[in-house]
Amino acid sequence: MATKTIMLNCAAGMSTSLLVKKMQEAAKAQGKDYEIFACPASEADNKLANQEINCVLLGPQVGYMKADFEKKLEGTGIPMGVIPMQDYGMMNGKKVLEFADGLMAE
Repeated sequence: MATKTIMLNCAAGMSTSLLVKKMQEAAKAQGKDYEIFACPASEADNKLANQEINCVLLGPQVGYMKADFEKKLEGTGIPMGVIPMQDYGMMNGKKVLEFADGLMAE
């Protein structure tokens, strides 16, 4: 299976980096070869321009930026969603990974 890259965008990246670790553990346990990383929303344009991204997730704290991201991603075919608050709050890496997989399957 080809590597999939999931980018999580947040305000500063502290709590999100913990979620990334949990998602990486869940992906590994499921035998998925995923690259998952977090970056501040302010760096998203740079990452999108220089890296192949398969899915973009927004932390609930930057959910208000959804429309901006929809514009950025228009025509790219890259799915994007806002991480459900409960899964984010519980740092449920497995659930957030399932959420990302669902977006990529659409």
